[in-house]
Amino acid sequence: MTPEMVTELGRQAIETTLIVSTPILGLCLVVGLAVSVFQAMTQLNEATLTFVPKVVAVFVAFVFFLPWMLSVLTSFMTQVFLNIPLYGQ
Repeated sequence: MTPEMVTELGRQAIETTLIVSTPILGLCLVVGLAVSVFQAMTQLNEATLTFVPKVVAVFVAFVFFLPWMLSVLTSFMTQVFLNIPLYGQ
């Protein structure tokens, strides 16, 4: 296994991780920003007001995006397992 192969495999792993995590992190960012704007407009400083909507948004995002996330991860792992003979050389 050459250093270039290791670097490419690591790059693909990081890229896959970023692709899979982007929808959930983006939705959490939007919800957090919306709650912060709401708190700034109403001057409510309640800690649970920021926590609960984010948890609900992440749960809904997992339910909605889980099939897509699993297909992306499955295709990446299939590619890795199919290339094991190349890694052994």
